[in-house]
Amino acid sequence: MSRRGMLAASAASAAVTSIPAARAKTAAAQPAPSMAKVALTVNGEKSELELDTRMTLLDALREHLRLTGTKKGCDHGQCGACTVIVDGRRINSCLSLAVMHDGDTVTTIEGLGTPHALHPMQAAFVEHDGYQCGYCTPGQICSAVAVLDEIKAGIPSHVTGDLTAPGKATNMEIRERMSGNICRCGAYSNILEAITEVAGRQA
Repeated sequence: MSRRGMLAASAASAAVTSIPAARAKTAAAQPAPSMAKVALTVNGEKSELELDTRMTLLDALREHLRLTGTKKGCDHGQCGACTVIVDGRRINSCLSLAVMHDGDTVTTIEGLGTPHALHPMQAAFVEHDGYQCGYCTPGQICSAVAVLDEIKAGIPSHVTGDLTAPGKATNMEIRERMSGNICRCGAYSNILEAITEVAGRQA
């Protein structure tokens, strides 16, 4: 055997024996995931799940409860596609750990209405073409429902002029409050029309 062949064989042998050791070291360095039991009432149904404590509410809804209407967009809390309503308040479910919501009541797009019994906001989005590709629509609708509840409750926004007056669903108020929900197709004017119509009915 030539000197070059001997060196190549030695290097190959060393690489083969080092791979299992490296894998074992990596496996030992990664601790087993910590699990926790989480009880949620989602769309009126109670569920008890055993989840990785690092799992987001978004992933729990999609992967464990198969409620795929809630979308994963940016996964950084910047687009609003994952918006759901928790105990009456809208949140970005991609930023919230599921274990933080043990005992909470969650409403997703599936819980607002059905194809045969649409929520008024869903019906308004259909009537005003408040969607194009539809990916952001579940988050837009959940956020819009919560926005009108916020205004009705007198919760101020950054553009509220008079903090002592009852809230009003003005153009500026709705635009400001919905600014966390991005529509990459640009259907904003139609979304605004849909929300304004529902706000008018409620008034």
